[in-house]
Amino acid sequence: MSERESMEFDVVIVGAGPAGLAAAIRLRQLAEAAGRELSVCVLEKGSEVGAHILSGAVFDPRALNELIPDWQARGAPLHTPATEDAFLWLGRQRAFTLPLPPQMHNQGNYIISLGNLCRWLARQAEDLGVEVLPGFPAAEILFDDQGAVMGVATADMGRLADGSEGPQFEPGVELHARQTLFTEGCHGSLTKQLMARFALRDGVDPQTYGLGVKELWEVDPARHRPGTVRHTIGWPLDRGTYGGGFLYHLEDHQVAVGFIVGLDYRNPYLSPFEEMQRFKTHPAIREVLEGGRRIAYGARALVEGGWQSIPRLGFPGGLLAGDAAGFLDVPRIKGSHNAMKSGMTAAEAVFDLLADGAGQRGEATDYRQRLDQTWVMRELHAARNIRPGFRWGLWGGLAHAALETYVFKGRAPWTLHHHPDHAALRPAASSTPIDYPKPDGTLTFDRLSSVFLSNTHHEEGQPVHLRLRDPALPLSLNHARFAGPETRYCPAGVYEYVEENGAGPRLRINAQNCVHCKTCDIKDPGQNIDWVVPQGGDGPNYPAM
Repeated sequence: MSERESMEFDVVIVGAGPAGLAAAIRLRQLAEAAGRELSVCVLEKGSEVGAHILSGAVFDPRALNELIPDWQARGAPLHTPATEDAFLWLGRQRAFTLPLPPQMHNQGNYIISLGNLCRWLARQAEDLGVEVLPGFPAAEILFDDQGAVMGVATADMGRLADGSEGPQFEPGVELHARQTLFTEGCHGSLTKQLMARFALRDGVDPQTYGLGVKELWEVDPARHRPGTVRHTIGWPLDRGTYGGGFLYHLEDHQVAVGFIVGLDYRNPYLSPFEEMQRFKTHPAIREVLEGGRRIAYGARALVEGGWQSIPRLGFPGGLLAGDAAGFLDVPRIKGSHNAMKSGMTAAEAVFDLLADGAGQRGEATDYRQRLDQTWVMRELHAARNIRPGFRWGLWGGLAHAALETYVFKGRAPWTLHHHPDHAALRPAASSTPIDYPKPDGTLTFDRLSSVFLSNTHHEEGQPVHLRLRDPALPLSLNHARFAGPETRYCPAGVYEYVEENGAGPRLRINAQNCVHCKTCDIKDPGQNIDWVVPQGGDGPNYPAM
């Protein structure tokens, strides 16, 4: 086996999203202020920073104001202030305006491409001396003799489908660090290993998730209203399924349209992708998009568990930050500001740990305490009951949210709890199939043409990065009991059941289509699918999502 080279850093950060880049910038700011040498490296699995970033996104600049107060002078890509909000309930053909909850007021926020913001943050980090390495997915956690995290190794390149070394094989590189920050985003492949090894989820609720499907459209200038923010609930979902849509008007005649479905949905015949396509046919949405052109597509799971699902954040040798830990504020439909602030707080805890000379793979045990003193945890605690309140359906959830918001003002003397998403599916025999209309190719589309717009690429011949723990379980459980839900919850057409030579159905995995949303790893009823990183730079290449 080929030898792996190694590199030494003070801090290695896994993931160049808002949390990881904010942590890197803050570390270098602190080092410069103290006159200390501190080497910082950020690994990013996408082909470039921002290639795998997808969010709505209406952005609260609160953390950015703290991190880089002169961001406007430096040209941060926040060009479109939010100027108009609306919250709609959709019937089949009509839209009714609902009172706007205070959490959804967006004055002072911006409609942005989060991918472009991350590209800009990466440049700020590099200007401060951070090494940012896109195309290098962290594939393995490294441990020292005492069991502490001592860094990560990047994925090998050039392995063949059977795992053997091909003619172009290049071994991964080991990056050793005094502290390693994991900021992989929602349901990261290494973070879930840390959760198990260090029992980080003991004593907290299971994380719960949503799947967001998003398209970027270039619309008729006459239909474009920059700064307009629309959120919807109701149709096309039934009243027992959590979710809703959004429509954000950016600059340059572009509109972001998306739909989110809570992954605790019960009907195995439901397809979040198809619900998104139906959503666009509603008159209130169609009137904006008609005559326009779809220019980008993507999908991503998002964390919805909130305060009661936040795990223990530290372990010997490192910390979790951002959506790897789960700081999304569901009622506000925002998480980037919390992710950035958690990364900044993690950086401050690690910097002080390393400064006292005892930080050689120790644990920054005061990180959670520091976070508890920030607006991040206050915000999440106040919102903690709103998402789980939708267990009572749409109207019960709205009534409960109103009670929490207007009567108790986030200080209710109770905490509702979550159940794991994968356990929510009902058997197909007791569920109603959903007849989705065929796409028209103008307003609605199929999954494969959508994946084409995501610019997804996976080098042929490499090992499949979607692994089945038990190859027999798809047939014995998923297909037999739940009618193959993976063929519907995947927004990229990765999974299909095929019959060959009269031998009965088998599950085919089209891993080349994968947009790295992680839904299969989350929603699979038998928890049988293990999503791991493919080789460097593979996956979607989102231009401005």
